[in-house]
Order: sequence, then C-alpha cells, then structure tokens
Amino acid sequence: MNTLRLMAGRPYLLLTLTALIWAGNTIAGKLAVGHISPFLLTSMRWGLALVIVLVAAAPALRRDWPAIVRHWPFLAALAAMGFTLFNSLFYVALHHTSAIHAAIEQAAMPLFVFALNFVIFRIPTSWLQATGYGLTLMGVVLTVTGGDPSVIAGGNLNIGDLYMIVAVIAYALFSVLLGRKPAMHWLSFIAVLVAFAFLTSIPGALWELAQGEAVWPDGQGWAVALYTALLPSLLAQAMWIRGVEIIGSNRGGVFINLVPIFAVAMAVVILGEAFRPYHAAAMVLVIFGLWLAQRHRRQ
Repeated sequence: MNTLRLMAGRPYLLLTLTALIWAGNTIAGKLAVGHISPFLLTSMRWGLALVIVLVAAAPALRRDWPAIVRHWPFLAALAAMGFTLFNSLFYVALHHTSAIHAAIEQAAMPLFVFALNFVIFRIPTSWLQATGYGLTLMGVVLTVTGGDPSVIAGGNLNIGDLYMIVAVIAYALFSVLLGRKPAMHWLSFIAVLVAFAFLTSIPGALWELAQGEAVWPDGQGWAVALYTALLPSLLAQAMWIRGVEIIGSNRGGVFINLVPIFAVAMAVVILGEAFRPYHAAAMVLVIFGLWLAQRHRRQ
C-alpha cells in the first residue's frame, strides 16, 4: 500500500512504467502465436478485464447510468474501434510480422490522428507539423517495405504490416472521437468500454471457432491473456490517467515515444529478433518526426 502511494506521487515513474507495459503488449502478442488464437485472445482479454473492473467501478456506474443509457451507441462504437478492432488486428498482424515492425508502426499513431483530425474536423496545421509527420510517414514506409520502398511497386508487402496499419488507423479514429465522449467518471468510462469491447469481440471468436482456426489457450496462452487483461488493459490505463493528471497532457504525451524503444529492446532480448539498420533509420524518422510536431504544439 505504501509503495502504491509513493508511486502515485511520482508521475514520471508512472508514465515510464505505463510505456513499458504497453510495449510488453507487443511482446505478449508475439508470444501468443501458436498458444492462443488472436480473436479468442481479444475476447478473453476483455472478458477477464471486465470481471475485475466492474468491482472497482460499480459505485461510479450507478451514478453515471443515465448518461451511459443515453450515449450507449456512441460508447459501443468507440469500444468496437479502439478496443476490439485494434487489438484483434494487432494480434493477427503479429502472426505475420515481427514485433519490431509492429512497434515502429504503432508508434506512428499520432500521424494518423493528425490526418483524421484534418479530414474530419478540418483542424489546421503548420509547416512544422506537416514536416514532422512527413518524416514519421517516411519511417512507416521504411518499416513496411523492409527498408526497400521499391517493393511497393511490385505489391509485395507483408500482410502483417498492412493489418497493423489498419489497426493503427482504427485506434487513431478512436482517439480522435474521444474528444466527443460524454461527461462521466473515468472508471465508468473504462468499465463501459471494456464491457462493449467484450461483447463486440464475441463474433470474432465465434468466427474463429466456426472456421476451425481457434487455438484454445495452453499455459503460455493463459499467461498472455492474464497479462493483457491486468496490465495493458487496466493497470497501465490507471497509471496513465494519474500521471497525465499530475503533469499535464503535453509533458505526459512525450512518454508515448518510449513505447517503441522499449518494445524493440524487448523484441531483441526476449524474442531474439534481429535489429537491422533500416529499423534504426525508421525509428529515428518516426520519433524525431513526432518530436518535431509535438514541439510545435507545445509552442
């Protein structure tokens, strides 16, 4: 208990641990291959998380119930995009591409948030932001093409990288629409999204079963499911909210850039994946591009 209180007063530690946990989700997704199927993992992740979060969120849910009933279609759509679709495609992608690729591509999410904000809400941009996100896009292209952009002409792109890009776009749309969320306690909001994520994940799991592609979890599969339910889904969210609450979203948002660094390091050490020169170039382009765009926003 004393340790938790001490951590609650140290936002930089909280945000660093959050980035480490979210990076671990990439490794967990790769470790799930052959031990639990992607759609089943997504459904089990949100089912387990729902059991836990309902206990903590029950009082807040009772207070916010009228708002939940009034806005449930919007909340269901948010959960389907940001929690179910993103994670399902994320875990499918890791069956076909490396954890290093997934980490770099996921790091480019602010680029797609920027693009969707411009397309949907016509939010203006500056040349500095455009330059930063242009560099980020170059990093993504370098990653998707394996360091050889000429493969785009031949159409020989890795299907896993394409799944990952679609997953990132889905989460970017979720992030953009978060600004329209109804007023309610953050615990109620998370609990409702987790509940709808579980419900909307069931058809995917049933489809896997019908196709004969479901892989029921063994010991490693259960460990991955428990990790994703407890840490990335719940603990990291709570630490992120608390950390940003203390130091603000501008300073807190910079910690997102630690996720690909941690994920790549873990992929090399834990999974034994090879770190190639084009990975280094892509990471520099992505992170420097995001820093450039965020620097403009802070100014």
